[in-house]
Amino acid sequence: MSVQVENLEKNMVKLTIEVAEDKVAEALKASYEKQKNRISVPGFRKGKVPMAMIEKMYGPEIFYEEAANIMMQEAYPAAVDESGVDIVSQPTVDVVQLEKGKPFIFTAEVAKKPEVKLGKYTGVTVTKIDTAVSDEEVMEALERERSNNARTVTVEDRAIAQGDTAVIDFEGFVDDVAFEGGKGENYALEIGSHSFIDTFEDQLVGKNTGDELDVNVTFPEEYHAEDLAGKPAVFKVKIHEIKAKELPELNDEFASDVSEFETLEEYKESVRKNLQETKENNARRAKEDEAIKKIVEKSEMDIPDAMIDMQVQNMIQEFAQRLAQQGLSIDQYMQFSGMTVDKMKEQLRPEAVVRIQSSLVLEQIVKEENIEVTEEEINAQLDKMAAAYGMEADKLKEFMGETEKESVKQDVAIEKAVNFILDNAKERAKAKSKKEKEAEDASVE
Repeated sequence: MSVQVENLEKNMVKLTIEVAEDKVAEALKASYEKQKNRISVPGFRKGKVPMAMIEKMYGPEIFYEEAANIMMQEAYPAAVDESGVDIVSQPTVDVVQLEKGKPFIFTAEVAKKPEVKLGKYTGVTVTKIDTAVSDEEVMEALERERSNNARTVTVEDRAIAQGDTAVIDFEGFVDDVAFEGGKGENYALEIGSHSFIDTFEDQLVGKNTGDELDVNVTFPEEYHAEDLAGKPAVFKVKIHEIKAKELPELNDEFASDVSEFETLEEYKESVRKNLQETKENNARRAKEDEAIKKIVEKSEMDIPDAMIDMQVQNMIQEFAQRLAQQGLSIDQYMQFSGMTVDKMKEQLRPEAVVRIQSSLVLEQIVKEENIEVTEEEINAQLDKMAAAYGMEADKLKEFMGETEKESVKQDVAIEKAVNFILDNAKERAKAKSKKEKEAEDASVE
């Protein structure tokens, strides 16, 4: 196998990969073995037709596509290793030559990791953030906990209000014709959740149990189902039940029910401590983001579009996994929200660029500062991961290959780079707004 590397514009690379004739013969033979049971020739049982007979009847091209896939799966990773190019996208492949008795030649266009010219990254100025916890914030947290522990009760003496859950049957019609996916029975719809399109939920407010009504909505112009996009629809709705939350009293009994503490005062102190820890963690992340953003602004890098496309795709997959944990498929999400794949990609693209820029800058700082990671630091990180997964660290290490361990090492190095930036950053107080200054002056008077 031989590999030629051609640098293209904007950090794109073209690999021209040539596979020897003997490998082509092997791949064609493997292709024959995979397909022979599906090929019928009069006078032969399936699977018993000689390869030469099939080629004579149908031409050797019958085995080319499968053979090409076999060779590319083996040759491409080896070619990447041989090229020494740090590839950051999926390849766009083109077959140049595939013919029996000749070398197999194909090209793969890929994005390579851009070089980064760092700007100033020590002594970066970041905003000082107040992490004090107020009594109001403690009470808000307690109210949220009350809401989380509320009982759901059936309401019979009033109409639907915001925050209620309405149990409904519904069926949607466009131009008096029912459409696919527009019907549901005994569906529990939280009013104000905006999980249904347009003003669907708002039109249920004020209605009572047993009511039957028409809900008029308009599908978004970019709705994923083209036959519904931009069209007005009528949903026939019947309200079966209204459910509301009944909040528990805020007392010692409540505290003992929801926590390890016996009194409300003890529980309040615990809530305050947790809020404090959360605010400090959030403040640190905000300072990280601000510092890295400023470093990125002063740095230079030319990010290829294919690298951004791959990051966007990874983010969509992450989102789909989170939805799956909630029992919802991404197709269902698209249907309920009116989102489309293209629209989602467009919305995620700016965040994808930020993620790539941040990652590239931090990786370059690791190189510039010669940041090294010890075996003890790697083991400490693995211990944290094992605890998060609820398993023993030794078992986790057994499951991890060299690639995964190298990824953990890189993560630790990046974390050390972030710590380096923050340790060398300068904090400044946030400038007060005109309203804040007026309020401060008024309190002094």
